Amino acid sequence: MSFIEFAGIRKSFDEKAVYTGLNLSIEKGETITIIGGSGSGKSVLLKLLVGLMKPDAGSITIGGIDIVPLSEHDLVSVRKRIGMLFQGGALFDSISVGENVGYGLVMHKGMSEKQIAKKVAQCLEMVGLPGIEQMMPPDLSGGMKKRVALARAIAYDPEVILYDEPTTGLDPTNSNRINHLINEMREILKVTSVVVTHDMKSAFAVSDRLAMLFKGKIEAVGTPKEIERSKDPVVRGFIEGNIGEL
Repeated sequence: MSFIEFAGIRKSFDEKAVYTGLNLSIEKGETITIIGGSGSGKSVLLKLLVGLMKPDAGSITIGGIDIVPLSEHDLVSVRKRIGMLFQGGALFDSISVGENVGYGLVMHKGMSEKQIAKKVAQCLEMVGLPGIEQMMPPDLSGGMKKRVALARAIAYDPEVILYDEPTTGLDPTNSNRINHLINEMREILKVTSVVVTHDMKSAFAVSDRLAMLFKGKIEAVGTPKEIERSKDPVVRGFIEGNIGEL
């Protein structure tokens, strides 16, 4: 069995069906990018994976454990295995960078202040921002906020990192820097990564495989080269920008 497995997922909001039988397997240690048009349910997939939403039907297994029937209490141990980089960074503006990065450690691991400070410094160095613990989030550029958010996501040694639109709002230089960091996290930390993006340049740069959502299901899965060369009209239309709302 794959490390993460979505099987027969159905999900609707009122009358709108988002998933009508979604199946997707994700291997341990790979980076898979979810692509698709606006409203296709890319971000919903991430919310299902951390248990913020429940599917109407189907199973979601992580390391052989089906998380769908788990209670909120039991989901806590699952969420400790997952780090998430939110689209806007989602830093707390009223506390310092160091406190932001160490927030999860204080909440979950019961480490000493000295241990937390050491871990925070390591994580900031890993994302190329050493020594900025005392800075405040409002004083950071957009690219720096994303990197601080990534440092926070990796601080408690997750097995899985979820990236929600990691390059949105960034200039090409910072987008490339984030792409490089996603690849570095895979190589150094051996994490499994799930990326949601509409940025095809980023998708091709970071992915072992891409999976395209269309009309409630996975339309196509393949390596960057396979997706780029796909003859599927839906895939071709998306890559070439001929499909808007899918």
